[in-house]
Amino acid sequence: MRVSKWGNSLAIRLPSAIVKALELKEGDSIEVRLAGDRTFEVGRDQLRQRALENLRKLRRPLPPGLVFDREEATSDEGCRL
Repeated sequence: MRVSKWGNSLAIRLPSAIVKALELKEGDSIEVRLAGDRTFEVGRDQLRQRALENLRKLRRPLPPGLVFDREEATSDEGCRL
């Protein structure tokens, strides 16, 4: 791979073998991490997946008998049990 100038930044092109292995398409996000003193790793961006996993850990069951009505929830009364 060769480093090229792209605007005010530097860029590299990913070889097709890496694109195929990671099943990348245009617009996908990737992470580039240092793997050693002079080496790096390229992988799919896992930020969204990690955020979803963290949200799932926060999931709690709703109280029994909860009645949710969107119009009521946006009024001054709110939800009722």
